Amino acid sequence: MGNRSSLLLREEEIAQIQEETGFTPNQIERLYSRFTSLDRGDCGTLSRDDFLRIPELAINPLGERIVNSFFQEEGLNDRVNFRQFMRVLAHFRPIKKNKENKLNSREEKLRFAFKMYDLDNDDMISKEELLAILHMMVGANISEEQLTSIAERTIVEADEDRDQMISFEEFCNALQRTDVAQKMSIRFLN
Repeated sequence: MGNRSSLLLREEEIAQIQEETGFTPNQIERLYSRFTSLDRGDCGTLSRDDFLRIPELAINPLGERIVNSFFQEEGLNDRVNFRQFMRVLAHFRPIKKNKENKLNSREEKLRFAFKMYDLDNDDMISKEELLAILHMMVGANISEEQLTSIAERTIVEADEDRDQMISFEEFCNALQRTDVAQKMSIRFLN
């Protein structure tokens, strides 16, 4: 085992993370404890394999896509530090009156969801990408014809400029009446 004391958070780091993410100091400390328990190499960062050891992600059909979201930040290779980890988690923090920050705003929650579907990172969602995500979510429980029909109908309903793709703006418009803040929020430890 490595020296855990070298990995302890300082008060100024907690304050910076709180300012950036909106988490309370208590939540940050509890999430840091969880983070360090996942850090098998004791190096202060997590790998994709570390994330995939989380049981809830291992059984989630979109687990791999969720794990990928932690590695989307510019310049990240194959490891995520605690601050980067917290920035991703902040997208799932419930929005409280007068306490919304950029990372958990409605737009950022939608951008995060959009990236789950945009498999090739071209800022567009194609029918093929929708089909791939549907396959991940439902597996063999629905026929290929039904999945294709769902993907095609989704494109027709959301594609305002008729280019057979869904842009981020079209994605937002399609979800205009959806309570994204509630659907993309997780209650974190208090």
